[in-house]
Amino acid sequence: MPDEIMITLLGKPGCHLCDDARAVIERVAGDLDVGWEERDITRSERDTEQYWEQIPVTLINGVQHDFWRVDEGRLRAAIAELR
Repeated sequence: MPDEIMITLLGKPGCHLCDDARAVIERVAGDLDVGWEERDITRSERDTEQYWEQIPVTLINGVQHDFWRVDEGRLRAAIAELR
């Protein structure tokens, strides 16, 4: 069982789907008391190449969980499974 769970949102400025994903992630992270961070893919050539067509992308502990839209129930279930 991991000591800490971290959700990462990969997005870019001006992305309305990223705004929607951020709201869901903030809510879930707050409710479940887990950490979260946001990473701008335009700051990394590697991230831009890998994720440009999929943003927003959600990672849980560095593993891709979702892309395009964040399903709140699915995110909660994935975190519960890690616990």
